[in-house]
Amino acid sequence: MTSFWTGERIRLRGIEPDDWTALMRFTVDEERLGDLLNPPRSAEGHRARAKELAVATTDGDCFTLAIEAVDTGEMVGLVGSHHADPHAGWFEYGITVGADHRRKGYATDAAVTLLRFMFAERRFHKCEARVFAHNTASLALQHRLGLIEEGRLRDHVFFEGRHHDVVRMGVLADEFAQLHRTG
Repeated sequence: MTSFWTGERIRLRGIEPDDWTALMRFTVDEERLGDLLNPPRSAEGHRARAKELAVATTDGDCFTLAIEAVDTGEMVGLVGSHHADPHAGWFEYGITVGADHRRKGYATDAAVTLLRFMFAERRFHKCEARVFAHNTASLALQHRLGLIEEGRLRDHVFFEGRHHDVVRMGVLADEFAQLHRTG
């Protein structure tokens, strides 16, 4: 039997301290994509972040995982649940894939694996995501996963010298299950 955490193209795993160079690459890639601009972080800062993520405790609802390509074993991205309200039954997830690994199916495979876990094993009712309105690739990914636009926060973030909209998206567990049946 294949691990629950292994999809067609990816394997989700915990972050290791040695993953710091990949984290550093993803930060540069996100900046080039036009996402939020942060001050540069030193190599030691990336090492510390990787170490922090590697030993972070989880309550089962909020965590970050490495996305590893099954065929090469290379870390190609990150996926995780970052906010969760078990009482109300919703969680928010986020994903990033390195520039060299985009448009290869890794993001879809990783997101489907994570959402299956959160809906089937953690019994959440709804998944939410926030996407910068100019990020058409991420919007397309969310639509493939079954998320629909639920609202738009106008001029909600400021970077690159101007304000940008943020799109709020969501999918219910039964809607996701209809699109992404297992077995």
